[in-house]
Amino acid sequence: MIKYLGSKRALAQAIAAGATEIGARSAADLFAGTTRVGQALRASAIEVLSNDTAAYSEAFGLAYVAAGPRVDRLRIRRLLRRLHDLPPVDGYVTETFCRRSRYFRPENGMQIDAVRDEIDRLDLDPVERGILLTSLVEAADRVDSTVGVQMAYLKQWAPRAANALELREPAAIAGPPGRVARADANELASALDGIDLAYIDPPYNQHSYLGNYHVWETLVRWDAPDHYGVACKRVDCRTRKSPYNLRRHALPALADLIERARAPWLVVSFSNEGFHRPDEIEALLALRGHVGAVAVPRPRYVGARIGIHDPAGRRVGTVSHLSNTEHLFVCGPDRRRLDRAVLSISRALVRHDGAGGNSPAGRGPEGRHAAVHASHL
Repeated sequence: MIKYLGSKRALAQAIAAGATEIGARSAADLFAGTTRVGQALRASAIEVLSNDTAAYSEAFGLAYVAAGPRVDRLRIRRLLRRLHDLPPVDGYVTETFCRRSRYFRPENGMQIDAVRDEIDRLDLDPVERGILLTSLVEAADRVDSTVGVQMAYLKQWAPRAANALELREPAAIAGPPGRVARADANELASALDGIDLAYIDPPYNQHSYLGNYHVWETLVRWDAPDHYGVACKRVDCRTRKSPYNLRRHALPALADLIERARAPWLVVSFSNEGFHRPDEIEALLALRGHVGAVAVPRPRYVGARIGIHDPAGRRVGTVSHLSNTEHLFVCGPDRRRLDRAVLSISRALVRHDGAGGNSPAGRGPEGRHAAVHASHL
């Protein structure tokens, strides 16, 4: 799975444990990103609707959430070998992301160009296409030269950038096949009839995921967009704006989504580095039912821990702090089930950290247990 700011890799199993304790048989992941939470829910026998406005998220959803037992895995492997053996092509990626910028070495850029062109020539159903696109994005991620976001690239090549592009088959996820949507989350929320649980993990600050992962968006859309700036961002990064990235509009947008959501159970995730205060979120959720919360200390994203540098490599900023807090809120109509879900989430987080997760838990006395509280407003 690709490097992703805001990824819930360390929390996904705990969220799935809480959903299982609630008794959810279906769930909507309204801001799916790389689908880590959707995969964990699916593996817990929950039918998932994976939604995001990003084209790359749709590809991941097709590969990991929608792909079922009918997928011909032998055919997928044959296609991946065919794509791997293609002669290089000097195309959009090579020019834009290797010469004008330095995300990839040219030899890998030309392989990416060749593979992406060929995917569009193949006769594929939507799931097969999603699987091949996911394989390509993940392969490109393994040889990029960034700290995980595409607002900039490293002055010196990352060691992994010298590796050859390698296409791997995305893993088949156990559990019931789900569905994929690419819709506005607030509009989709009011159409969740029959869905037991909605997982809500919106952008939490001014940085858009489209801007952070514009290279992946272009690889999937394959629309050769005009670009701007040193980072060669897609020009539509300037126009495809989300209210969740604007401090003035973020809380009203979240309040609207929570009010619209037709699912009886909600799980809401956000970081203390974002626009919202925990008491604001708790107050919004309390209008719908009982509320419980889990606060989890996490190490900050690696880019924030190595300082801030300008394009010439000069350090222009300092590291302010090394950890943040991830808040998970659970809201629903049944107090007993909610309390059991919160406890299940807390226990799963402790198990994950004890097994070598990335959080501070297990590394010092202050991080051994997730801080848990339940509230009823």
